[in-house]
Amino acid sequence: MDLVIRNASLPDGRRHIDIAMLDGRIAAVGERLPLQGRREIDADGDLASPPFVDAHFHMDATLSYGLPRVNASGTLLEGISLWGELKPQLTQDALIERALQYWDWAVARGLLAIRSHVDICDDRLLAVDALLEVKRRVAPYLDLQLVAFPQDGILRSPTAFDNLKRAIAKGVDVVGGIPHFERTMAEGATSVRLLCEFAAEQGLRVDMHCDESDDPLSRHIETLAFETERLGLQGRVAGSHLTSMHSMDNYYVSKLLPLIREAGVAAIANPLINITLQGRHDTYPKRRGMTRVPELMAAGVDVAFGHDCVMDPWYSLGSADMLEVAHMGLHVAQMTGQEAMHQCFMAVTQTPAKILGLEGYGIATGCHADLVLLDAGSTVEAIRLRAARRVVVRRGVVVAESPRASAALNLPGRPGQTNFRLGR
Repeated sequence: MDLVIRNASLPDGRRHIDIAMLDGRIAAVGERLPLQGRREIDADGDLASPPFVDAHFHMDATLSYGLPRVNASGTLLEGISLWGELKPQLTQDALIERALQYWDWAVARGLLAIRSHVDICDDRLLAVDALLEVKRRVAPYLDLQLVAFPQDGILRSPTAFDNLKRAIAKGVDVVGGIPHFERTMAEGATSVRLLCEFAAEQGLRVDMHCDESDDPLSRHIETLAFETERLGLQGRVAGSHLTSMHSMDNYYVSKLLPLIREAGVAAIANPLINITLQGRHDTYPKRRGMTRVPELMAAGVDVAFGHDCVMDPWYSLGSADMLEVAHMGLHVAQMTGQEAMHQCFMAVTQTPAKILGLEGYGIATGCHADLVLLDAGSTVEAIRLRAARRVVVRRGVVVAESPRASAALNLPGRPGQTNFRLGR
């Protein structure tokens, strides 16, 4: 074998598991495998997970914090305004360099797949060309899926639809949209229909910024679900954000949830950004901002968490840590039961992998030999600690390593160090 991980715990609760890898694939998974590896790593009971997956990100804006100026209010609308000011100043080289730096962070965090929206409202398609080049460069060690995103509105921006078609022709993977940003509710609904029809014609997936608003009457998710079913797009469509659902009345939601499930539409919440940008017009009581994650999950809808932004016009924090995203999602949604916390871990691993359609994802014989070994014994402990990534493996090759988290102590009568793990 090229690599064997010994004595690991798995997200499904199995323990004392060996994972053997050969030629970029997982060759065997089981207890005490009678196989030798060119390199062997003792997990010592730590959690071996498939890599983290970010289902919603903006790679073209990442690490641009402070350009052309800082978002003084921290609001969504000032962020959009700032991005409009920054776009004319963008260069392809700077976009590529920032994206590659972020990918370095992502690899170190065990984040090996990202779906990134890329703004296509700039007629130059400069960001599209830059991220297609980034996709080419990082392909040996990362999966980058690009969404053609009409930031200024597919109908509101006169050249947006033509630009979106050009971006798809260049190699962008997914059709995006932003119906709540169109001039009227009716135009928003029209944009959903047009974009879904285009995706169906092209055989593409759809991922729309949908109802990223505190307005309970912003109900484009209903139209998205309807068009998905009408056009036979089930399993290929996601609604991102869906924050207006936090303000909708329960009777309407009781109708909406089955509609979303029946249409096979996935939901992508962005806990760090939704809790930050939504509810800005509220005094008190103040709305949480995030969509109804536990209710969607209970209805049978696939729900993933995205990071959305890192150090850009909308958000000045972040470090490519999907466990931080899961940690925020868990708290905002009050998902503190044991199974609910495990679901939050799945929302940054298995579920987004399904939404993105990643082939060969998982820890099972025949899957790609991609995994992250975490300084934690379980999925819940991994979220609690935002666990150190001891080892990150891509196609059977170790691409990043970090030491366990510990602190040296000098306390009378106490141990010389602590590692923050209960009973260890």
